[in-house]
Amino acid sequence: MLVDSHCHLDFPDFADDLDGIVARAEAAGVGRLVTISTRVKRLPGLLAIAERFPNVYCSVGTHPGHVDEEDGIPAEELIELTKHPKVVALGEAGLDNFYGTDFNAAQERGFRAHIAAARATGLPLVIHTRVADEQCGRILEDEMGKGAFRAVLHCYTGGRDLAMLAIDLGLSISFTGILTFKKSQELRDLAAELPADRIMVETDAPYLAPGKFRGKRCEPAYVIETAKVLAETRGVSLEELSKQTTENFFRLFSKVPPMDAAA
Repeated sequence: MLVDSHCHLDFPDFADDLDGIVARAEAAGVGRLVTISTRVKRLPGLLAIAERFPNVYCSVGTHPGHVDEEDGIPAEELIELTKHPKVVALGEAGLDNFYGTDFNAAQERGFRAHIAAARATGLPLVIHTRVADEQCGRILEDEMGKGAFRAVLHCYTGGRDLAMLAIDLGLSISFTGILTFKKSQELRDLAAELPADRIMVETDAPYLAPGKFRGKRCEPAYVIETAKVLAETRGVSLEELSKQTTENFFRLFSKVPPMDAAA
């Protein structure tokens, strides 16, 4: 059994096929899906999906690419929104300098507010970081010094230094279909050396379809392809890798009921 710890079921790509998407994931052995928030103001739509499907949960937060729309949301507001039983995480929040640094200050404000909410609630923060290793590492160290919080660096494509810093701080690392791409040998080398109890798999669907589906719309059922490559990379069986990453997920996303429990 696997889990897709990060997908975006509220995106228009899935609007006409949502029942099929969830059914195919279940048929592929994906027992839990977490549909990740990109804008706090769109939480009602996420909750409608999560309430519709027993095996789907969601987060609440502002993606760094949308801080221009939602700059200044306080931790207290985020904390209040996590009281819904289907909201199991904060984020995704963080830093993204891929297109430049025009909104960098707003991204950092939002990142720190989400960390504060994660610290206060005990829920994990889903961190988006791209082309921002040094700044992300500095913020993580600074904020961890204020009090522990739980988090996962999702869709990891950063360098070894940030990954190892995150591990040292007690955080987790999650991999998408990027791990399966031919050009990703350096990322696979990193994935091979991370502690077994800190790794997870995800799709980031509808984006980043793994190798055999590359160029097509990604969906949660495809998480098994990333799991296969991660297992091969680490020299373990798919069964062992699936068991480990699923255990890691439930330990971090502890508000999500186990597979044999009612939603």
